[in-house]
Amino acid sequence: MNDKRPVNLDIATISLPITAYASILHRVSGVVLFFAVGILLWILDASLASQESFDSIKETLSSPIVKLIIWGILAALGYHLLAGVRHMIMDFGIGETLEGGALGARIVILAAFVLVGLAGVWLWL
Repeated sequence: MNDKRPVNLDIATISLPITAYASILHRVSGVVLFFAVGILLWILDASLASQESFDSIKETLSSPIVKLIIWGILAALGYHLLAGVRHMIMDFGIGETLEGGALGARIVILAAFVLVGLAGVWLWL
């Protein structure tokens, strides 16, 4: 029997590597996008129904709460896109080492912050 195994594992004290956070965020952004597709398709359908529904959707999309939701969808899309490109690059054999994976995860998270900021500026200005 291994005496070194943890008996009472406190999840809050576990220190995950940056690659784990990048992977978890990639999965979360994928789930967000799954549900966002339904919202975006509903908006598209409603906007194409008639001129009155288009004007109603246009007015609704100018609301700060709806802009925040759209910003969240754009953030998920941006991060998921960047992380997906990172995975494709790793499929070609680039950045597969422990150090390369950590560097790639840092680059993706930093680039995602920049992209999310730019999306916010574009959305609110």
